[in-house]
Amino acid sequence: MLLNWTVMILYNYFSAMFVGPGYVPLGWTPEKSQDCMYLQYCKVCQSYKAPRSHHCRKCNRCVMKMDHHCPWINNCCGYQNHASFTLFLLLAPLGCIHASFIFIMTMYTQLYNRISFGWSSVKIDMSAAKRDPRPIIPFGLSAFAASLFALGLALGTTIAVGMLFIIQMKVILTNKTSIESWIEEKAKDRIQYYQTGETFIFPYDMGSKWKNFRQVFTWSGIPEGDGLDWPVRDGCHQYSLTIEQLKQKADKRVRSVRYRAIEDYSGVCCPVTKGVKTFFTTPCTEEPRIALSKGDLILATRGLKHWMYGEKILISAADGGIRERGWFPRKCVEKYQYDSETDQPVDGEKKSK
Repeated sequence: MLLNWTVMILYNYFSAMFVGPGYVPLGWTPEKSQDCMYLQYCKVCQSYKAPRSHHCRKCNRCVMKMDHHCPWINNCCGYQNHASFTLFLLLAPLGCIHASFIFIMTMYTQLYNRISFGWSSVKIDMSAAKRDPRPIIPFGLSAFAASLFALGLALGTTIAVGMLFIIQMKVILTNKTSIESWIEEKAKDRIQYYQTGETFIFPYDMGSKWKNFRQVFTWSGIPEGDGLDWPVRDGCHQYSLTIEQLKQKADKRVRSVRYRAIEDYSGVCCPVTKGVKTFFTTPCTEEPRIALSKGDLILATRGLKHWMYGEKILISAADGGIRERGWFPRKCVEKYQYDSETDQPVDGEKKSK
């Protein structure tokens, strides 16, 4: 049984790692040229982002039906390897539960044979068993410590990986990804903020958990579709989700605030020179930090108490207007007051952190 668990776990693990999520072909465009207005354009891949695809900074490619980038498989979880990745998350806790049962029963039986009860104390002799038959494999103090350590690892893996499996199954049964769940939440916030009265319906939910399940898990092991075109529920448009993404992107530009750097920042994860609170409240995320030089302009889109996330505006001709995204300390910037028509600083600008 243990060998069976090991083979299945490693098979799905390496399948998720080496098969990969599937990437949008470089230079891809929709069949109908007029559909380009519903899609975002990726400057890195020099192609349009297909529905449900997102650009991964780690893989440096647009990933089909991207769920997230997993450091444990050193690859993205997406269209082609979503099933293998989820099976790995299921089999690993099951194998660890089986191993935990073996460890517990082994320690229980071995300790039971080594315990002597006195009138005032309980003694454990790890040198040899008190009863026959003696164990085939010697179980001394070092074996007990190793079994106890392995039991802790097995239980920890069961809890941690098991929680990830539950999260994945929740999004699979609604035919979503983790990113799409976040997009849906932002859609609700946008509609509520502007009071538009519109209703956002997630287009890829087939209305049945079994149908959604079959979109990922098939008998052949090959997911349905080609990763570019997806079936949608009645009343929804093929580009309903991408249209919502464009609305959110435009809303982010409107609600972004321009800041100017007043201190240099090297881009380190935990800056020592920016204060104790900044050091200990660094964002727990894989998103990058951006280095700042005094005078740099940044468009901030979100933030924490001591950190902000935004895009550094590179206005030189050589940069081509590219914006560098990442986190930076709030202490290093101040609000930049400027005239929206002339894009010039307002006289009497006041420092406002």
